[in-house]
Amino acid sequence: MSTPTAPPRAALLLLAYLAFVSLGLPDGLLGVAWPSIRADFDVPTKAVGLLLTAGTVGYLTSSVLAGFTLARVGVGALLAGSTLLASLALIGYTVSPGLTVIVCCALLLGLGSGAIDSGLNGYAAGAFGPRHMNWLHAFFGLGVAIGPLIITGALSAGLAWRWGYGIMAAAQLALAAAFALTVRAWQRRAPAEPGATPAPSTPPVPVRSTLLLPAVWSGAAGFALYVAIEVSAGLWAFLLLTEGRGLGAAVAGVCVSAYWGSLFVGRVVQGVVAERLGSRLVLRASLAGMTVGAALIAVPGSAALAVLGLVVVGFAAAPVFPLLTLTTADRVGAAHADRAIGLQIGAAGLGAALVPGGLGVLIDMLSVQVLGPALVVLALALIVLYELGARRPVRRDFAQPLSGPVRPVVDGR
Repeated sequence: MSTPTAPPRAALLLLAYLAFVSLGLPDGLLGVAWPSIRADFDVPTKAVGLLLTAGTVGYLTSSVLAGFTLARVGVGALLAGSTLLASLALIGYTVSPGLTVIVCCALLLGLGSGAIDSGLNGYAAGAFGPRHMNWLHAFFGLGVAIGPLIITGALSAGLAWRWGYGIMAAAQLALAAAFALTVRAWQRRAPAEPGATPAPSTPPVPVRSTLLLPAVWSGAAGFALYVAIEVSAGLWAFLLLTEGRGLGAAVAGVCVSAYWGSLFVGRVVQGVVAERLGSRLVLRASLAGMTVGAALIAVPGSAALAVLGLVVVGFAAAPVFPLLTLTTADRVGAAHADRAIGLQIGAAGLGAALVPGGLGVLIDMLSVQVLGPALVVLALALIVLYELGARRPVRRDFAQPLSGPVRPVVDGR
């Protein structure tokens, strides 16, 4: 028997947006704060690698584990606990007497952030439609942009870098309290689209059955490839435009900002487009657009084409991460979706850590001109992985949800 449907609750949607902003804040803050941190603790510049490594290890660990424990602990409790952990880590930054303590805090912050990222993406994939899914990830970019402003404002006011982390810690504590007060509300997922009806709860499927699904691993590899493209393009674009295409530093810097700006704008705009045209159509167009943009970057000699390619890659790539997350259940079955999303988020972090660094080694060995062809290869591989996952039928015995309503099909199938 069908029951009335409802849109996502405004309070939960607002908390989800704020949580994605909070995820981006530390990423944007560290780059500005590090010179002051390094000077305070009298450590070399390269010591930032210890923080990044510790944060990555924590993030990968918790994002994968969160996907496998979400059904047991509940998304509300996971978000409340993980946000509290992140706030304690940020408090640790503010009172840290030395680098060793900050590295430990970076590990804790990674653990908290990974669980928040995995838990929120898992929840949003079942509760929100394409528009909100894209906008959530756009707000992550907003957080990355706000982070430098917080620390810059503190330093400009004559305050220590610790004040920037203290402000973020206070915001995280408030967010943790809000999650704690709404734990029960998070347990009930609202259908993302009209027409969906609740389905009876079924026992969780064995973990082994999730790990044996090829679509789970092809999906994880796809996330790793996507994030590798996004991060690599942003990381090495400045070097390509200056050393490879002869642009001045100031102009190249603006062009790199345009790349990240196109990613943000693309998520805002294409969230509405995906809701109207369907996720599958938008995903295929986006993957094709990324390949075209990468090909423009690969054209030798032309700075204008390289800049155009960067903007095309950014705008086209914008909805890929959120829409791949949203359609995870369509590829692996709803009973496996939370676990698969956890693995995908972890794989994304791994792709962001390994592939751009590997490209750096390749650039050192050859030249920065290798960036464009490398992006083309990665984009084509991503298309192949997506098509393999999209065409593989989901077995009916694995397709039932753990609990709550069935997420409606939103990609036109």
